[in-house]
Amino acid sequence: MGRIHLFEFEDQSWFPSFIRNYMTDYLQFLANKLKIYQGVLPILKKGLEKSNSAQILDMASGGGGGLLHIASELKEDVPDLKIQLSDLYPNIAAFEKTVSQSSVFSFVQESVDATQVPKNLKGFRTQFLSLHHLRPPQATQVLQNAVDANAVIGIFETMERGPKNMIGMLLIPIFVLLATPFVRPFSIGRLVFTYLIPLVPFFALWDGMVSVLRTYSIKEMNGLVAKVKNNESYAWEISKVKSGPGEILYLLGYPK
Repeated sequence: MGRIHLFEFEDQSWFPSFIRNYMTDYLQFLANKLKIYQGVLPILKKGLEKSNSAQILDMASGGGGGLLHIASELKEDVPDLKIQLSDLYPNIAAFEKTVSQSSVFSFVQESVDATQVPKNLKGFRTQFLSLHHLRPPQATQVLQNAVDANAVIGIFETMERGPKNMIGMLLIPIFVLLATPFVRPFSIGRLVFTYLIPLVPFFALWDGMVSVLRTYSIKEMNGLVAKVKNNESYAWEISKVKSGPGEILYLLGYPK
């Protein structure tokens, strides 16, 4: 199955921010509840070691980056660990909620474009479940920007493109309906647009299906790296690892 870059509602600048926030809140809740990223702990540790830093700069963090459930474990090996959340469309309420739950976290209030990261933002760059939002030229630019800044970068995707995951996405509306009462911060609007006017389940289903079609394969990630100038100055690890209920596709790049 070839990669198809259909549109996601969440990517559109006109899309209501409160609906986008309800969707990213749900994704963060699911990631933490199911411990989706548990298996990438060794990769995160290696990225921090290669960056000679205790700072993670998480880009395209959505509702909080999904890192809350592994931050405490990572801190056991990295006592000075700090994780800074950022996003092109920052969900400030969700970021504040994450910060209130762990002193490890902070956030950037301004919009941060992963293809042009401000020079004052330092640390091991990570992206969770977000590379598929970018077309190949933009995805390549994310890697190029990291190489130009001599920054370590780790990219993690929770699904592979294929019929199995497409079928699994059909369950999203059910998961949204079941999870919504437990998602925080609590919001009457979240209940209204989930149960009375079910926009959140609909948009989450559409974007979930499209996300599968957009996800880069291992071969395609290697193709992105091949287009990065001076890519030979970096070591690139591109593979997949068992994590939580499934597998994680990942890319780790660091200076040789």
